[in-house]
Formats: sequence, C-alpha cells, structure tokens
Amino acid sequence: MKIALIGGGMVGRSFSEAFAANGMNVAWIWDAKPSPELHAFAQSIGASVHERPGQWLSEADLVVSAVFGTVAYEVAELTMPHLHANAMFVDMTTADPSDMEKASDLSQMHHVNFVDVAITGAVNLHGAKTPLLCAGEKAADVAQIFKKLGTPIQVVGDKPGDAASLKLLRSIFTKGLEALTVECLLMAEKRGLRNQIHEILSDVDQGSLRAMMESMVCTHIEHSARRHKEVVEAQRQMEQAGVLPLVTHSVELLFARTANRHIQFPFTDKGIESALAWLAESAKPDATGTLHERLRNELLAVELIK
Repeated sequence: MKIALIGGGMVGRSFSEAFAANGMNVAWIWDAKPSPELHAFAQSIGASVHERPGQWLSEADLVVSAVFGTVAYEVAELTMPHLHANAMFVDMTTADPSDMEKASDLSQMHHVNFVDVAITGAVNLHGAKTPLLCAGEKAADVAQIFKKLGTPIQVVGDKPGDAASLKLLRSIFTKGLEALTVECLLMAEKRGLRNQIHEILSDVDQGSLRAMMESMVCTHIEHSARRHKEVVEAQRQMEQAGVLPLVTHSVELLFARTANRHIQFPFTDKGIESALAWLAESAKPDATGTLHERLRNELLAVELIK
C-alpha cells in the first residue's frame, strides 16, 4: 500500500511517522508551503514532497488529508481526479459535516472510497495514540489500518459526515460541561465547599450518563418554571460572592424559553422523542435569525415568567 499525505502539520506528521514506523510506505507529502523541517521529515521517512497535486497521486492507494477544515473540500476536489478507482481518501480535517457529505458525493463520481475521520483528542499530547471516530462505507477497513498504529478508533456509521457531527456534538457537551464546572468550582471555592461539592455530586459517577441525560430532557419541560427560579437564585448568590455568572445566565435563558413556551403550548407527554420534538420548536431561530434579536426575545421570556 502506497500512502500520500496532504498537509504537513502536526496531525499529518504524527500519523505519517507512525505509518512509517509500522512498515507502511508513506511515499508522498503534498504541502502548499513546505518548510525546511517538513523536507527533512519527508527525507527521514523516504517520502517525496510536492507543492501541488499531479499525476503522482495516481499511484496512491491511501490518501490522508490533514489540512485546515476551511480548505478540505477544495483539496478533495483537486485530489480526486488524479486517484485511481477504489483508492481510499481519508479526511482527517475539521471540515463541516456538510463539506464531508459534498466530498463523499464527489468521491462517488470519481469511484474513490471516502472516509470521514474525526480526531477527538489532542494530537500534540498523544500523537498517533489520539482517539479517532470514523464513518463511511469503508470505515471498517480504515479502522483496521489505524489500529495497526495502536490508535484507538471507533467506527460510528457508514455515512461520511457522521464522525464530524459526533465530534461536534461531543464538543457541545464537554465544552459546555467544562464551562459550567469552572463556574461551579469557582463558587464552591468562594464558599469553602470545594471538597464537599465533589461528595454531593458523587451520585453522578454511580449512574448511567445516558439515563441521566434523557431524564433531564424528559423532565425539563414540566419543571422548567420552577428550575428557572432556582437558577435565578443561584445567580444572585454567585454575584454576591463575586463570581460573574456567564454560563449560568445562559442556563437561565434556556429555562425561561422553555417555561414561556410551556405556558403557550402545554406539553403533557413523557417520552424522550416527543420531548425533543417539542423542544426543537423552541430552539428554532426567530424570523430575523440574528443572535441579538434572539437574545432579546429570550430576555422578554424571562420577564414573562418572573
């Protein structure tokens, strides 16, 4: 198998080095502005460096794209016409899921196999041992290649774009949780209760995350007005303690939005699917579609339920 790397940054180098160390032939590296360090790296693994696509790509069996997400589709457009039928194109960029889907459609026109691979950790810390998600019809084949490097990789579907979407969803959850944790521990430290809050939240460790998330959604609508009041009180105490409640203020707006809509359109079901469908109506952008106008409407909703 002959491998071509597109993009000579940290991701590309880390995985190319691992491919080479495991006896795989990284024959080419394409980078628009190759540095002297990249030339030296390429020489060390026996790869030639190119600044543009060309006929040389026709010999590649596996192409790994590790460029910026903003140019990922453009790079795919430039690459695929040169590839032989059944070549594998692995997109390890941070491109939007919609761009992944477009690239997948393009690959079918050129009879190329396209696989979406999303990076879910820090490559600068873990190198080729960074966890990955992959999606596409040939995702299982790609996963086997990466497993030879000792890479933790999980196949999440046969539709390109699914891996990128799941990475985004993971980020929504983990980064949101991180922000809330910052505010919570700052407040706990102010009150001298940091050790105790870990004990009070220990029940979270003992249960199922999925069950907890679905329970929160199922009970959110019915109890949104009462929980909104709790969040308002929490903010008041945070401000008194000298902690600015940025994330908690947004939490207040979400509960206010739900409570206000529940007054207008009462929700009586209990299932997760129907709850999500009802909440999806609340989450739609308003007519203007602007963040400023949306925030103004949420603030009005707060006033309605106070």
